[in-house]
Amino acid sequence: MPIALLPDRALVTVTGSDATGLLQGVLTCNVETLGEGEARLGALLTPQGKILFDFLVSRLPDGFRLDGAADRAADLAKRLTLYKLRAKAEIAADPTVAVAVSWDGATTTAETAVAADGRHPELGARLYAAAGAFSADASGEAYHAHRIGLAVPEGGRDYAYGDAFPHEALMDQLGGVDFRKGCYVGQEVVSRMQHRGTARTRLLAAEYPEGAPAPGTEIHAGQKVLGTTGSAAGGRGLVMLRLDRLGDALASGETLRADGKALAVGRPAYATFAMPGMGGEAAH
Repeated sequence: MPIALLPDRALVTVTGSDATGLLQGVLTCNVETLGEGEARLGALLTPQGKILFDFLVSRLPDGFRLDGAADRAADLAKRLTLYKLRAKAEIAADPTVAVAVSWDGATTTAETAVAADGRHPELGARLYAAAGAFSADASGEAYHAHRIGLAVPEGGRDYAYGDAFPHEALMDQLGGVDFRKGCYVGQEVVSRMQHRGTARTRLLAAEYPEGAPAPGTEIHAGQKVLGTTGSAAGGRGLVMLRLDRLGDALASGETLRADGKALAVGRPAYATFAMPGMGGEAAH
């Protein structure tokens, strides 16, 4: 029943009387309906609909915490400040709080704020406490192996910031986009992809019987490039592929390879999007 400290994560807090309105108008997720003790996937996009920052949003007594990549926390706070205008809100990176995660029923005796990870029921809970408060019995890499096994992607590891649309990163499948809440930055592009079904590229689950190549390795079927590999652990991983090219490769019986090694791919078990030429199971 592990608890892992995540030194690669950090918090940005948005507090004040206008915090809800500010975030509701710029993030992909709905913060108005966010429940107590819930961590909801969200993102801040470019006006063209690409993901600049991804994070888990949860409530504070006077606002919200955004749990995202530690090396991008200062940039996230700066970017949100650009949208603040005259809103009564305080935005700041908070280095005094550590981020940890528990799964398989693990508990902690630290004075901790707990928020259930809304992306997948088996991901467990996010834990927030003063730096140094956690006694972790698992590494951050153990958590990432657990996440990868569930085929849940993470920005910077499975897709590049500024390069992927929310649909490509499976945010529409993981509760990270609210298609009914109204306008936010990049909303028009994301809504168009949803209603027209034009997401040609998706992150998929992968299995590597011959061992996983390095992240960012091109995936080929014959002479055609289908996409690239993402993070991997224990013979499983995530890959970003063009679905139309994948359908063509499967129809012609070609084997997918990355760095010369065969791999099998499939739709994550939680996902419902259509895939040409295959169902939800992994296929060569």
